[in-house]
Order: sequence, then C-alpha cells, then structure tokens
Amino acid sequence: MTQPPPYYPPPPPYGPPPYGPQPYPYPAPPQTNAMAIASLVCAFVFAPLGIAFGHISLSQIKKTGEEGRGLAIAGLVISYLVTVLTLVAVLAGVLFFSWMARELERTGGAGIPRRTTAAGPGGAQLPPFAPPAALGANCTYPATATKADKPNKPPRTGKVPTMPTTVDATMVTGAGTIGLQLDNGKTPCTVNSFVSLAQQGYFDDTPCHRLTDSPSLSVLQCGDPTGSGSGGPGYRFANEYPTNQYRPFDPALQRGVRYPRGTLAMANSGPDTNGSQFFIVYRDSTLPPTYTVFGRVDETGLETVDDISVAGIAGGSDDGQPKRPVTIKSIRLD
Repeated sequence: MTQPPPYYPPPPPYGPPPYGPQPYPYPAPPQTNAMAIASLVCAFVFAPLGIAFGHISLSQIKKTGEEGRGLAIAGLVISYLVTVLTLVAVLAGVLFFSWMARELERTGGAGIPRRTTAAGPGGAQLPPFAPPAALGANCTYPATATKADKPNKPPRTGKVPTMPTTVDATMVTGAGTIGLQLDNGKTPCTVNSFVSLAQQGYFDDTPCHRLTDSPSLSVLQCGDPTGSGSGGPGYRFANEYPTNQYRPFDPALQRGVRYPRGTLAMANSGPDTNGSQFFIVYRDSTLPPTYTVFGRVDETGLETVDDISVAGIAGGSDDGQPKRPVTIKSIRLD
C-alpha cells in the first residue's frame, strides 16, 4: 500500500522570509522650521531679531512646506509688541529726563527759581514778624527718600529754645570770612538744624556751588556736599518765617517779595523740604515768601560775597558755578 506523502506546509507565497506582504511605510512628518523657533525665542531676548527671523521663517515655510507657521506668527506678534512697548518706554524716559533737566535748569536744583516773579507795586516787603503760637514747640526732621550725602545725625526734635533770640557764627571760606547772625527768635527749628550740622562739621570742605547775577536774583548758594545742587543731609523740615506769616494756600505765597541784601535764607525744592542748602543775598532779590529767612550776613561778610560776585560766573552766564571757586572751610559758633 502506497503511503501518502508527508505533509509539508505550503511554500511561502513569495520571496524570502519574512513571509507575506509587508506593511506600507508611512511618510516621515515634515520638520519644524528652525527660523520659526528662533523667532519665538528672540521675541523675549532681542525683539528686532525676532521680527527678522519671523519674516524669514514665513518665507521659508511657504517654499518648503515645513511646520512652524504658528510659531513664526507668535514670534512676530510678541516681537512687535515688545518693540513697541520698549519704544514707548524709551520715549517716556526721554521726556521725563528732559522735564527734569528743565526743572533743574529753572530752579538750580534747590528750589530757587532762575527767573523770579516780579514784586508787587512798589516792591512788596517781607511781612512783619508775628510769632506763631507754637513757635519752636515741635520741631521735626523726618528722613527723606534720599540718603544723606555726608554723614550726620539729625538734630534733636520736639521743643527747642527761642532764646537767645540771635546766635552768632563765623563761616570761613577760601575767599574770606563771612559773619552770620542766626535769627533763633524767629526761626528756631531752622537754626536748630543749621547749628547741629555746623557743629558736626557737615559744612566743612564743601563748595558754594551756585552764583546768580541778574536784576531779580543775586545770591550765593552753599551747603550741598556734592556741589550738584541736589544734595542734602537725609532729612527735611518745615518752612518758618516768612511762610508762617501767611495762611495756607494764600495766593500771596506765589507772588514775589523783596529779600534784602544781607539776607541768609534756606534753599528748598518745594514746601517744607528744607535741608542743608542755604543762600546769601548780596543784592536785593525778588522771591516768593517760601524761603525761610533764618539770619543775616554782616557787612564784612557781604564784602567777601561781593568780591566773589565780581569775579563772575563760569561760562559767562548769569547763573552757574562761581568762576572763582568758593569752599567752606568751617562754620563755627562764636
């Protein structure tokens, strides 16, 4: 009996192993455009470069069909937004600093205007002194936002004496000696501060940084350790005479009055911002009554200031640094 042939598996349909039809290969996904990625990154680092990369990437994507159009558009939008905001901030900064420069030019950095309002008919005088009820009862010296430009301790606060009514001091400068009579009976808080700074040597080796010579304003300004017109002791205090002879917000506070030759007064940058800067009036000047008059300069001292004014102002203008440098060596009580 013939044996059936052994069973063999059927031969493969075709080809060598692996047997059978192979799966159809999927095409590789398109690449993301590198410039689109760079545009989005540069939008936060350097926006103008992000704008350039964004436009280049859109052009490349259109030609190659690459992915990344959304990234490129996001990079462009953010880059343009950041660029516009930056330009606005720069413009605002330029306008702000231009305004500050004009204010410093107008005020000399310490609140004495370059050009002053004319006095009223006949030349209004400083008002007569009527002692306020709380004169010297509560002197305060709060700290300012800016730190002291030369180390010092603020003066004592609270009640300060109004006697003696005058305190004599001598200011020694490289240009000569200037005698000062401080009006403690009228401006005790101001004198308290001035004396405190003088006794601490705060004024020693500091310049008189400003000289003016115009028909309405003729002063020598000192008391700023930096010589820039913006320095101070790190604290401030309120105006006294003549400001305290007017009602608050009285329109007369905006009108000029005559500060006579020999007046010793505080410079400021607004109401109640007195610090260490002061000025000597060497020719009758017109100013609003918002600069505390705290003493007088003797005749010998005025002759010294006259010599400084005759030497002129640096640059030939009528307001600036004295052509003859003036340095305070010391201010001491007599």
